[in-house]
Amino acid sequence: MADYDYDVLVIGAGPGGYVAAIRASQLGLKTACVESRETLGGTCLNVGCIPSKAMLHASEFYNNAADGMMAKLGIKLGAVELDMEALHGQRRDAVKQLTGGIAFLFKKNKVDWLKGHAKFTGTDTVDVAGTSYRAKNIVIATGSSVTPLPGVEIDEQIIVSSTGALEFESVPDHLVVIGGGVIGLELGSVWKRLGAKVTCVEYLDQILPGFDGEVRKEAQKIFKKQGIEFKLSTKVTAVSVEGGTASVTVEPAAGGAAEVIAASHVLVSIGRRPNTDGLNLAAAGITPNQRGQIEIDHRFQTGTPGIWAIGDVVPGPMLAHKAEDEGVAVAENIAGHTGIVNHDVIPSVVYTWPEIAGVGLTEEQAKERGEVKVGKFPMLANSRAKTNHEPDGFVKVIADAKSDRVLGVWMIASVAGSMIAQAAQAMEFGATSEDIAYTCHAHPTHAEAFKEAAMAVTGKPIHI
Repeated sequence: MADYDYDVLVIGAGPGGYVAAIRASQLGLKTACVESRETLGGTCLNVGCIPSKAMLHASEFYNNAADGMMAKLGIKLGAVELDMEALHGQRRDAVKQLTGGIAFLFKKNKVDWLKGHAKFTGTDTVDVAGTSYRAKNIVIATGSSVTPLPGVEIDEQIIVSSTGALEFESVPDHLVVIGGGVIGLELGSVWKRLGAKVTCVEYLDQILPGFDGEVRKEAQKIFKKQGIEFKLSTKVTAVSVEGGTASVTVEPAAGGAAEVIAASHVLVSIGRRPNTDGLNLAAAGITPNQRGQIEIDHRFQTGTPGIWAIGDVVPGPMLAHKAEDEGVAVAENIAGHTGIVNHDVIPSVVYTWPEIAGVGLTEEQAKERGEVKVGKFPMLANSRAKTNHEPDGFVKVIADAKSDRVLGVWMIASVAGSMIAQAAQAMEFGATSEDIAYTCHAHPTHAEAFKEAAMAVTGKPIHI
């Protein structure tokens, strides 16, 4: 080992990268992690998952106070005011604490932080800020960045990415969100609650691509009721800015007359792309696929021995928790253990109000594979949701018609993001709908709706 500076060198300190580095060090491997940001945690902690959830949480409180919900609960308030400085302050404080926490964990676990951009100079060497490092194993965990919209220049002032949408100094008068995916709906919800007019433009005929069809339709109904306007089956052909106002030109996706939407701000959220530019992958003997992703085997090895890849740079959903699981698994594999991630059981969550979550196959996907049974239970009939004035949504369980094994679970509920964990765990153990139906759930809880949906698979729900 004397010829190597490190046993493991991880490129990128996002959720997958920092977890891989910490786990590798815990397994006794000399480890370093390369990160060019001033703080650790990657997109997720700095400008993604964490700050957006801080804004979502705060905006929920504001909305509940401003729209009279608190008064309905017997809590009378005076005039409700928005303090933008404090709103952003609590977001930045959350980011500071969590990114600082990772720096502490690096020190605790003896992970070296190499500050700068990494560039391969060979199959086992990288250059970081002018210094060359040789490692027996190199893990690429560089994450992803915003997919640009051709012909549209993001200035992070009027035309913004998700990063700029976190930093508005005042509430937009009219925010046009390009893209009806998770990021657009979450950030659109934040500013809608705080008083903005929000219009969502989506190229497809439904929002939330990849989610269960019934969930997609119900979610749109709920968002529309909340005041978000939708233009579906619509493509954006141009965005221009003049005199501090944006003009968004749209037309039907199938072709037709163009329309111009005036907006104070525009959020471009049409997806993300792998961060591989600048890595000089050719020197590592790696050629990305047509989508810019790095191909790997089931152990996260690339085609070059000793080089591994995880997270957003490899095929699969771009989710922080997927990257974290892969971070643990790749470190285990490097150390000679067995690290496995079941990519069929990775939950997805939209942190709007109510939350939207799913794991496994959609009903459409399941039916393509064979005969299924489906059980549903509305949150309107759930005692805790009823008590909390949270009637929107439902829980849906999809099971194989013959074996009864659960193939997918989808839900819309105020705490769906937490509830989906039980579904994922049950599916990991190969549970049937009957297993879930006959598992005692605490009362009164939202999770009882999951139990009732499982009972509905065989036509035996109690409370509906």
